[in-house]
Amino acid sequence: MDAKAPITQDVLTISRKAPEGPQNLIGLCRDQMRDALIAAGTAEKQAKMRAGQIWQWIYHWGIRDFDQMTNLSKDYRAMLAETFVIELPEVVTRQISDDGTRKYLVRIAGGHEVEVVYIPETDRGTLCISSQVGCTLTCSFCHTGTQKLVRNLTAAEIVGQIMVARDDLDEWPVPGARRVETRLLSNIVLMGMGEPLYNFENVRDAMKIAMDPEGISLSRRRITLSTSGVVPEIARTAEEIGCLLAVSFHATTDEVRDRLVPINKRWPLAELLDALRAYPKVSNSERITFEYVMLEGVNDSDADAHRLIKLIDGIPAKINLIPFNEWPGAPYKRSSNNRIRAFADIIHRAGYASPVRKPRGEDIMAACGQLKSATERARKSKAQIARDAGL
Repeated sequence: MDAKAPITQDVLTISRKAPEGPQNLIGLCRDQMRDALIAAGTAEKQAKMRAGQIWQWIYHWGIRDFDQMTNLSKDYRAMLAETFVIELPEVVTRQISDDGTRKYLVRIAGGHEVEVVYIPETDRGTLCISSQVGCTLTCSFCHTGTQKLVRNLTAAEIVGQIMVARDDLDEWPVPGARRVETRLLSNIVLMGMGEPLYNFENVRDAMKIAMDPEGISLSRRRITLSTSGVVPEIARTAEEIGCLLAVSFHATTDEVRDRLVPINKRWPLAELLDALRAYPKVSNSERITFEYVMLEGVNDSDADAHRLIKLIDGIPAKINLIPFNEWPGAPYKRSSNNRIRAFADIIHRAGYASPVRKPRGEDIMAACGQLKSATERARKSKAQIARDAGL
């Protein structure tokens, strides 16, 4: 296959057949909702206004029952109930870590499941959401990447993860109650299962819904999309979403990155860095976050730190150093605390922020690179576990 060929993935998002039964309003952009209401018999002159009213009920107030949309007539509400549904992913399990991290296993159409993680901090609450069922990238240090790619998530399934978490946090406003400015869920990171830029359109549409000021109303600077380096889609992200960008970098030479992040074979470091240099200018993004997992003896030397500084020269950047979250049978070990500190000091002296990410939710397998791993393992037979371990 030509390395410069257009991006193609033979991955379905949903069945190609026309949907049967009531249409889900979740995941429709404003124009799509307006068109759906017109198709259901709403007069064109009223459709934009009706779509705006329904939008606020769903995304600002968190209402799922058409009967509660009291600024619509009873007859109109009855029509909506017959024609549409407001349907979110089903929460299968909910776990809470000792550190307060929450992990949700949610079921979507076709019986597939993905995991969503909420991380509370003193100044924010971050929700890590998924964009695909499984992953196609096979990054060698990531346990989530050992799971086969099944399909892309729809816009409804992506924004639905945000709504499920807000349900659990009881964070929808109450009509007439005093407005609360501090949000429990204040930030979104697209760092869960899958490569977001291999599902660009659905991710874009879901984030536009999340950013809409009359709904969930998250600032684009509160949303971070993490990519392993799908270079042609990085410019589109700047132009069509405009959120903050993070890149799973993890190595300072093509030889090592080819092994850790195989997508590097298609878009090597030089091409990736060119795309990253252009990103802040197009999106008005403050800086790009470089994610760098610390692997003992692989990418954690002083020489690696100095090379990293040279590579990112000219890019407004922050480097997140991530202690490797080990998993059974992992081919790598976590760098020592002393080695991570030495690496961070070199980066910091060069003028870059170099925070060391504190692992969160490790006791419930909710840490970076662990999503869905424990769930899949729990469903395997003893014989399957033994075969996987090479016993």
